[in-house]
Amino acid sequence: MKRFDNNKIIPRYSFIAALMTIIGIAVLVKAVYIMTVKHDYWMDVANQKKFDSLIVMPNRGNILSDDGELMASSLPEYKMYMDFKVGGATKDSLWNEKLDSICMGLHEIFPEQSEEEFKQHLEEGHRKMSQNWAIWPKRVDYNTFQKVAKLPIFNMPKLRGGFHYEENSARRRPFGTLAYRTVGDMYGAKDSARFGLELAYDSVLRGKSGLTHKRKVMDKFLNFVDEAPTDGYDIMTTINVQMQDIAEKAVEEELKLINGDVGVAIVMEVATGDVKAIVNLEKCGDGQYRERRNHAVADLLEPGSVFKTASVMVVLDDGKADTSKKVNTGNGQMMMYTAQMNDHNRASGGYGTITLSRALQVSSNIGISHVIDEAYKHNPEQFVEGLHRIGIAEDLGVPITGATSPRIRMPKKNSHGQYTNWSRTTLPWMSIGYETQVPPISTLAFYNAIANNGKMMKPRFVKKVLCEGEVLKEYPPVVLKQQICKPSTLSKIQDMLCKVVTQGTGKKARSESFPVAGKTGTAQISKGHGGYKSGAMHYLVSFVGYFPADNPRYSCIVCLQKQGLPASGGTMSGWVFHNISEGIMARNLNMDISHARDTVSEQSPYVLKGNLESASIVLEHLGYTTHNKWASEQANFPFWGNASLNNKQYMLNQMEQEAKDVVPNVVGMGARDAIYLLESRGMKTRIKGRGKVVLQSVHPGVKVKRNEICQLTLQYQ
Repeated sequence: MKRFDNNKIIPRYSFIAALMTIIGIAVLVKAVYIMTVKHDYWMDVANQKKFDSLIVMPNRGNILSDDGELMASSLPEYKMYMDFKVGGATKDSLWNEKLDSICMGLHEIFPEQSEEEFKQHLEEGHRKMSQNWAIWPKRVDYNTFQKVAKLPIFNMPKLRGGFHYEENSARRRPFGTLAYRTVGDMYGAKDSARFGLELAYDSVLRGKSGLTHKRKVMDKFLNFVDEAPTDGYDIMTTINVQMQDIAEKAVEEELKLINGDVGVAIVMEVATGDVKAIVNLEKCGDGQYRERRNHAVADLLEPGSVFKTASVMVVLDDGKADTSKKVNTGNGQMMMYTAQMNDHNRASGGYGTITLSRALQVSSNIGISHVIDEAYKHNPEQFVEGLHRIGIAEDLGVPITGATSPRIRMPKKNSHGQYTNWSRTTLPWMSIGYETQVPPISTLAFYNAIANNGKMMKPRFVKKVLCEGEVLKEYPPVVLKQQICKPSTLSKIQDMLCKVVTQGTGKKARSESFPVAGKTGTAQISKGHGGYKSGAMHYLVSFVGYFPADNPRYSCIVCLQKQGLPASGGTMSGWVFHNISEGIMARNLNMDISHARDTVSEQSPYVLKGNLESASIVLEHLGYTTHNKWASEQANFPFWGNASLNNKQYMLNQMEQEAKDVVPNVVGMGARDAIYLLESRGMKTRIKGRGKVVLQSVHPGVKVKRNEICQLTLQYQ
């Protein structure tokens, strides 16, 4: 065995170790050299390979109705451009060849512009060799963008064809302008909230931006996420889409009828204070009504006679008068210190001597003001303190920009004991709704408390915050005042408000289906520095109340502003209240199918010609017996025919059906069956009227023409 020769091996290892040491030192020296002397050079190189960090915007959260329907949502929109410099000569020759096809396709997608106009526009961009030539001047939705992107050349890669785009997030409202001022809107270009709940809950809806940067790796630019964006959360509002629609239509219909200027309506859920509908229509220059300002929460106007309920509540609660107190209203005209107080019926001789209860029912200015003046003229501070105590002056904390609190003046004295902001006429006029400003939502919150047995609720607009359907935060109902007055006072007020509708000025708000309670109001609007004498008279007519009065579910206020007479809160706003309450209660009816049978007159249901299977199912649910031969016959489903009543038994008679290529006779059928028979044969239908079919535009028995339109005229008979 050969021995290890140290004299030969050790020098070799020493040489290798020395060489590695020299190389390591050289690397360290080079690194220090690069980090110091060559620092700026290599940083410039790095900057050429790396893009600065880019902000990635999050998706904005949705605004939902009380049952989860979308009221506002963010959708992508695209602005499309063409870069004529990319692609070189190959792209240019292809462009000249495909230009006509491109223009034809664009015209089909955007029919408002002709093929020739598109051609002139694109040729202009080609001559200028523009790198960002707008193909269409407006943003388009995703579906339209996809159609454009499939056209010749546009479907090529960006660096070969030149087609490129900007993607933006656009706020869309599936229900259009429904509750527009309350839901809110966005500044599209700035992506910032303008007003409404969009602005009030912007921090919740907006989310958190992310950061990315691009780096060139192997001749390709790759995106690297530094911080991922956090999408905004959804908010579920208290707005009910159907109630909102009912309220908007009722207000707009009345505004058009009376040529009104502004229409406000708010519907509130009594037990929770949830705002179910809020309308703010205003007449625009073109004569159309739109929502331009949230009058319901921002208008500081003298409320008029709807304020009388608060005055009566204070005087009853303080024990300074009772509902049976007699007051002389004379002939409807009476001097109150230095000014004349008028009742609305002065032309017919006034009300004479009436009780305080009757004064509220008929909305007597003289009656209410005399009672209040007699009780508080030597201590008006007590009256104003009473108004604050019952909640009519409460700051509701409405989370909508522009919302205001009531302004009810407190008497002030100087060092000599003289009032500085008060006159002898202030108290009488304040008691009937002047000399003070209250926004409609504050008036409604007060009446809602009356309906809620004295418990005042804070108006609630948002119920919860959601993330992908999971509840992150809830906003429970908030009680502002547990009791606005004594139970005995409340009982008297509730009784008087019911009589306002049954025996007083609010009869137009009455319903035959359920009891209603409320108060009318008509006030002249002061026009700035001109006061009440600046040109034509402007009026605020109101009705506020709740329904059903025996078990209140909803409260509602309707305020209409108009110029000139006639102006009546009971007639105009009361009728709008009637339509809203009837519509809401009809929507909430949930009756069993057995109720469809008239147990009083025992009238049997009338069965239209059509699908006998469906008719048989309904009749059996209603408790009627039917007779047919289907069990013994090999007939094709469904069965078509008519029904006849024979000794409390329905005979279902099957009829022979026309061939599939022949137009059937649908006269006598309901709309659903008639449409099914016609469209199953390849025809198209249009419906006019309601009831059963009495006329079809295409005669039965003729040969079917595919896509031919058959108009069906329906009538009740």
